[in-house]
Amino acid sequence: MRGLPEASIPCPPDAPATARQTRSAMSHPGFTFLICQDSRLLQARMESLLAAAKADSCWERHVYWGDEDPPPRFWEQLTLQGLFGTPRVLVARQAHLWPAAVWKKISAALGRPSDQCWPFFCLEVGWERGQPKIPAHLAKLRCFAYAEQQGWIWRSEGLTERGLQRHVQTRAAELGLRFAPDALEQFCASVPLAAQAVENELQKLLLLAPPDSLPSPEAPLRVDVSMLATASWSPDCNIFALIRHLEAANFPAVWKELERGRKDVDSLVFSLLALLAREFRQLWQLHAGENVRMAPADMGPKQQLARRLGVEGLSGGLALVMDTEWQIKSGRRSPDQCLDFLAAELCRLFARARA
Repeated sequence: MRGLPEASIPCPPDAPATARQTRSAMSHPGFTFLICQDSRLLQARMESLLAAAKADSCWERHVYWGDEDPPPRFWEQLTLQGLFGTPRVLVARQAHLWPAAVWKKISAALGRPSDQCWPFFCLEVGWERGQPKIPAHLAKLRCFAYAEQQGWIWRSEGLTERGLQRHVQTRAAELGLRFAPDALEQFCASVPLAAQAVENELQKLLLLAPPDSLPSPEAPLRVDVSMLATASWSPDCNIFALIRHLEAANFPAVWKELERGRKDVDSLVFSLLALLAREFRQLWQLHAGENVRMAPADMGPKQQLARRLGVEGLSGGLALVMDTEWQIKSGRRSPDQCLDFLAAELCRLFARARA
């Protein structure tokens, strides 16, 4: 937040003069970029910033969407100055969809910030290799670089498997819920990586509290496994994530994905066998020094994996895939049995290669 005096946060030499003149008079950032694909986390961050700046309900809120060009009223609200104007929060959802021409005009307008308007530009983009995929024309704008310098950009990858449990525990404590360890593990295994879905399931659990004893952070409701039957969401198996977990020999993640696919195990096992056969063929080609078409970012790790497996590991993997298909089609084993056996053997195979 901008609680420091003018002299302690110098403007860059190329910043507009009006921006330097109005800095000390404003009680909030000139504008804010929120970069997160999870709309609930994005909204929570915006509300916390507004609360910290005491931008209460007296502020008008106006919302625009990036799938349409900004209407004339947007430009009026962004640039309007007046002695007795009502302070306003301008929210641009999915603002990354606006073309370069629109953003160029926005950047010019932000060079003359208004103490009556606080624009929030929500860039709801995916992430790749730990960084948000922001359009190049936006990332090069002067307003974006200036916001970066001033600390007016918030970035979040959203919920990940690594941070899901911490988020659930934090939000549950705020609502007055306390999970038993096994219940927390089962809840996190079944809920999707979306803050709104987590919130919905936690709110359902609150309804299980006795009418005369409402949960609170001081007197939380204990959640055990038997109470998780309220969950109505059943995630699908991400077969590509499953293959990545197999190749990383990540046993817990493999079993988690497999459990998600139990509702249609026949479809899962045959799709997995087809993709694994293709994967092992490509690894064999890489080991042989042949040209293989794949994403440049994947080439190095795949070549390294092929070298580690060697001829013995690659042939063993292909044989395992072919034998699994034969076991199912011959009726010797059920698809469910074959899926578990295949996953266990592939985890061992890739673990030996990594060791």
